[in-house]
Amino acid sequence: ILTCCMLLTCLLRMKLLTHNMLTSHVKGVKNGYPLKIHAKNVKENAVECNTEFIARMISKIDFAVLKAAAQTLGFGTELPDSVPENYESDEDFLKKMHHVMLEVELMEGELECPESGQRFPVSEGIPNMLLTEDGL
Repeated sequence: ILTCCMLLTCLLRMKLLTHNMLTSHVKGVKNGYPLKIHAKNVKENAVECNTEFIARMISKIDFAVLKAAAQTLGFGTELPDSVPENYESDEDFLKKMHHVMLEVELMEGELECPESGQRFPVSEGIPNMLLTEDGL
C-alpha cells in the first residue's frame, strides 16, 4: 500500500520521477521524449525515504534523462554517470536518487516537446498536458 501511495503522490506533482515518464502526444510527433524543462519555480520538499521503492523504480526510468533534468534544475551533480552495478545495496546512491526523483519539484514553468516545440504549462506543481484541437 505504501508503494502505491508514494507513486500516486509522485504523479500528482511535477517531480522528476513524473517528468521521466511524461511524453508529448502532439499530432504527428514521433519523438516526444524527453520533455525539455523551462523552470520558473523549483522547490525541495522532504519526503520519507524508502530505498526499496527507489531501487524498484530505477529499472523503470531513463537514468540519463533523470540526471540531465536534475542538472537543468541545479541538482543531481552528485549522481554518477551511470547506474552502479549493485545499486540495490548502495544506500548512498539510493538516497541521492530518492532526493532527485521525489524531493525536487517543478512548481511553476513549462515542459516543451523536443520535436514540435509545443509547451505544456506547469502550475502549482501540476503539469497540464492537454492539447488544443490543433494538436490532436
